[in-house]
Amino acid sequence: MKLTDRAVKAAQARQDGPYKMPDGGGLHLLVTPAGGKLWRYRYEVRDAEGRREKMLALGTYPAVSLADARRAREEARALLGKGQDPSVEKRTRRAQAAAEAATTFEPIARAWHAMRKSAWSESHARDVMRNLEADVFPALGALPIKAIKPRMVLEMLRGVEERSMTTARKIRQQVSAVFVYAIAEDLAEFDPAQTVGGALRPAEAEEHHPALVSIVELREMLAKVDTQPAYPPGRIAMRLLAITAVRSKELRGAMPAELEELDGPNPIWRIPAERMKGRKGKKREHVVPLAPEAVELFRLAREFAGRGRFLFPSGRSSLLPISENTLNRMLHRAGYEGRHTPHGFRSSFSTIMNERHADSEQDRAIIDLMLAHAPGSGVESIYNRAAYMPRRRELAHEWAALVMEGLSPAASLVALPRSGMGRPAKKR
Repeated sequence: MKLTDRAVKAAQARQDGPYKMPDGGGLHLLVTPAGGKLWRYRYEVRDAEGRREKMLALGTYPAVSLADARRAREEARALLGKGQDPSVEKRTRRAQAAAEAATTFEPIARAWHAMRKSAWSESHARDVMRNLEADVFPALGALPIKAIKPRMVLEMLRGVEERSMTTARKIRQQVSAVFVYAIAEDLAEFDPAQTVGGALRPAEAEEHHPALVSIVELREMLAKVDTQPAYPPGRIAMRLLAITAVRSKELRGAMPAELEELDGPNPIWRIPAERMKGRKGKKREHVVPLAPEAVELFRLAREFAGRGRFLFPSGRSSLLPISENTLNRMLHRAGYEGRHTPHGFRSSFSTIMNERHADSEQDRAIIDLMLAHAPGSGVESIYNRAAYMPRRRELAHEWAALVMEGLSPAASLVALPRSGMGRPAKKR
C-alpha cells in the first residue's frame, strides 16, 4: 500500500522506537522517537562479495515532500540500471559541489585576506573586509572566480562610485589583489579587475584635500574660525593641527603620556608607532618638536581634559576623542568648505615652508621628515630624528611664529563662543 500526503503528515512518534512506513519500490519513511521523519531508499548492489543491501538517505519531511522522495527514488533506480551505485554518486556530487564552492570568489577572497592581514594594521584589515562584505561579495561572492568577467566587476564598481569614487578605486585594487592571489594559486587565469581601472571616473577631485597655501590666508582662516561657536577641545585641536602639521587622526587620538618635557628646554610630542599611518610592521614612532605656541596649547588641552584618556575628548564621552567631523564642521561654519580641510594644514606647511627654504635641499628633506614622510636625498636614508632634531626644532619655531602672528592668545580659546558642552562629558 502506497503512502499518502495525509498519512505522512499525520505520522506520530512512538516511544518504543523508530518505525517504517513503506511506500513501495524500496522507499519508506522512517519516523524516529523524537518525531523526525526521514526518507530512506533501500536497494541492493552486486560486487565481488555478492549481493549487499544499502540504504540511501533522501532527505527529511516536510523539506522533501512525498512526491520529491518518489522522484529521488526513481533517479536512484535509473542509476542502478546503469550499473552505478546511488550512494557513491551522491558522495561524488557533494565533493564536486564542495570543490566548485571552494573556487567561488568569496572563499578565495577570504583566504587572501587571512594571508595578507598580518602585514596590515587592524583598522585597515577591518576596512578591507568591510568593503568586501558590503559591496563585493553580494555581487561576485557566489560566482566561480574563473567565470567573473570585467563587465561584472565594472557593474559592481559603478554602484560604489555613486557613493564614493575614492572607495570604488580602493575596492578595484582590492579585488585585483584577490585575482592576483588566485592566479598564483592556479585558481584563476586572468585579472578582470585590472582591465576596468581606466573605465572608472577620475577621483582626483575627491582625493584632493583642499588647502590654503598663503600664510596670510591661513591666518585669516584661523581668525575666522575663532569667531564661530565651537567646542573648546576642537578649537585647541585646530590650532595645533595648524602649528604641528600632523595628521588629524594622530592629533585627535593624542594622550597625555605622549607629551614629554613640556616644562623643559626641548619639549616633544612622541607619537607611538601604532598610531602612525603605514603598514603593520613598517610604522615608526614620530617625534614632534614643540614650539612654545604648541606647548601652551597642549597645556591648555591637558587642563581641559583633566584625568581623561584623551587630550581632545569628545563632547559625548571622555572615553572617546573628538571626531574628524568636529573639525570639518568648524571650517564649514567659517565658510571654508571646499577650500581647506583638517588634512590641508599639512599641505599648507609643506608648500609655504618649502618655498621659504627652496635653496636648501637638506631643509626640504627635513621638512619631509617633519611630515613623517620617508627621508629624501638631502638626508641619509635612515629615520634618525635625533640627528636632525635641532634643525627640526628651529623650523617648528619658525612655522608656529608665522601661523600665530596676529591671532588671539591660546588661553582665550576656551572663552570664545561655544557650541556643545563646556566640559567633557562624564565617563559612560
